[in-house]
Amino acid sequence: MKRTIIRIDSEKCDGCGLCVSACHEGAIELRDGKAVLAREQHCDGLGACLGDCPRGAIILEEREAPAFEAPPEAPPASGPAPTARKTPGAVTVPSAACGCEDPLPKPGAGGCPGSRVRVAPAPSAAAVTPAGAGLPPRVNASELSHWPVQLHLVPVRAPFFGDRELVVLSTCAPVASADVHWRFLRGRAVVIACPKLDRTEPYVEKLAAIFAQNPIPRVQVVRMSVPCCGGLTHIVRDALRLSGRHDLVVEEVTVDLDGAILSTKPL
Repeated sequence: MKRTIIRIDSEKCDGCGLCVSACHEGAIELRDGKAVLAREQHCDGLGACLGDCPRGAIILEEREAPAFEAPPEAPPASGPAPTARKTPGAVTVPSAACGCEDPLPKPGAGGCPGSRVRVAPAPSAAAVTPAGAGLPPRVNASELSHWPVQLHLVPVRAPFFGDRELVVLSTCAPVASADVHWRFLRGRAVVIACPKLDRTEPYVEKLAAIFAQNPIPRVQVVRMSVPCCGGLTHIVRDALRLSGRHDLVVEEVTVDLDGAILSTKPL
């Protein structure tokens, strides 16, 4: 039948994965670093994923496609609670990002990449740090030199911007890496944002104003290795273009889930 359905331009797609979590029907997945419409019958053609693509790689078109079918996890209007999808070799956990049961498949399969569970080896009992009363008020020195830090809250002309370098830090990076304070924050200003869960609509214009109105010489985007965190890089790149500055040095640093630095490259 002929109906409205999405089309993904693989040339424009950079594999950030934002559309995967935006599609509540589970029609999209990542394959070889690109988003693909893996299940046409589950695409409802409403285009909820369009606004989540930072590269404009998704459009709606009318073409021949299978009739729409509600995905297995969608319950009837007055039926029992949904049962989770089952994927061979997968663990099933709830996904806070999309409110569905998200299977955690073997490498190469679908699922929400940013919500996929990984578990590090458990520390021995002797390695667990004590908590509660009796500890000093601070064990490790903080390199944070100003407040606030959340991008929604920082003023555009804050005095701590000055002519210092700026770190645009993903929300998860300080938890993943114990090195963030001495490696990135020392002597720098910082703003923190999450491209997946924050209300990001004002971020490009606000960052552009910060770049344009402060003598910041250099920006580091510190993001996690999960695909959805690539949205932070796109926000900074678009803000740099909007700011009109051509002298600002910008680089992207990718932090792995174990805290290791995977790559550092200019934007």
